[in-house]
Amino acid sequence: MWILATLIAAAAQTGRNAAQAGLTGQIGTIGATAVRFIFGLPFAALFLAVLAWQTPLPAVGARTLAWAALGGSAQIAATAFMLVTMRGQSFGVATALMKTEPVTLAIFGALLLAEPLGLPRLAAISLAVLGVVLMSGADWRRARTATVATGIVAGALFGLSAVGFRGAILALPEGSALLRAAVVLVISLAMQSVAMVLWLALREPHTLGAIARSWRVSLLAGALGAFASLFWFIGFALTAAANVRTLALIEVLFAQFLSARLFREGVQPRQLLGMGLIVAGVALLIRVA
Repeated sequence: MWILATLIAAAAQTGRNAAQAGLTGQIGTIGATAVRFIFGLPFAALFLAVLAWQTPLPAVGARTLAWAALGGSAQIAATAFMLVTMRGQSFGVATALMKTEPVTLAIFGALLLAEPLGLPRLAAISLAVLGVVLMSGADWRRARTATVATGIVAGALFGLSAVGFRGAILALPEGSALLRAAVVLVISLAMQSVAMVLWLALREPHTLGAIARSWRVSLLAGALGAFASLFWFIGFALTAAANVRTLALIEVLFAQFLSARLFREGVQPRQLLGMGLIVAGVALLIRVA
């Protein structure tokens, strides 16, 4: 079930990214990021209300709130570091650095949630990440030390956010995986929405107006974002977050096959090797997970 949830989440995230990309030119990068939380919250809350119609909600304690706050704040910080990296490096280098997330995620999971790491699991994660690095086509000779550091920090923070969300789900005392995922999703989006609105009100009040004027596209991005996040959280409820995020790397293969570049320029040997490593890493992960 966690495999199915992850694949659905990855597909929905692709749609959300496309919607957000269109918004970036209209309301800026920070505004498009805020849309993900602000317009995703109503859809997540509606879904939770439907679930709660016949199922009592689990009691939310301080541990759940603390884990959710960790996950939400780490995700916002990771996005900021990601934007810095994107501005300072080529797309290939930045993408490769972002995809180091599963490695740091596995380490954080072992340290904070006492999740088993194990050599086979770590090897599977490392293989898949190395495959993504090779497929990115990054020219590391031009990589700047400072922005490489910010990229690694961004990946680590994304990993920490996933651990926070999984910790919040595990801290709930009862309920199905779907119910607990929906509860934590609403809590996290509410925290992130408040933080983003306050930030924009203080630093970029004009962006709030631009977001309001782009509400139609923002609703689509929010709906897709909430749908994707729900299935990410379902995956986190069912297995270690590192397993979910490593399997999600397979979306790089889908993007490569669908890319016009693939058909016009062919596949380089380096990219073929990267594809093989991703497939091998994911297959090994599924076997040992």
